[in-house]
Amino acid sequence: QVQLVESGGGSVQAGGSLRLSCSVSRHVLSHDCMAWFRQAPGKEREGIASFESHNGATRYADSVKGRFTISKDSVKNILYLQMNSLRPEDSAGYYCAAHGRIGCYIERESDYTSWGRGTEVAVSM
Repeated sequence: QVQLVESGGGSVQAGGSLRLSCSVSRHVLSHDCMAWFRQAPGKEREGIASFESHNGATRYADSVKGRFTISKDSVKNILYLQMNSLRPEDSAGYYCAAHGRIGCYIERESDYTSWGRGTEVAVSM
């Protein structure tokens, strides 16, 4: 079973940056698609960025486009989310997810079969 472990969350002032990491405990070639989701209290979970390992293709939600960057270290098998220009509305629990199906879409949450437990991000004014 693939295990995903997030780290790097914390508290930061608006305009600041954080880098989240997601370590995959066992390299599974079939889990080509990896993504970051977030969920704020009282809100639905939102897919914000995805990464296709076989071609490096990325997708972003409009809410984070231009501010967040998803990347993967294929040697270490770590997925990253670089978050810049953070805003209070970015405060949420951030979750790493993965699946091995064809297509890598942040809108299709049900495709994702492996999930981490999350890391919290708090952005203050």
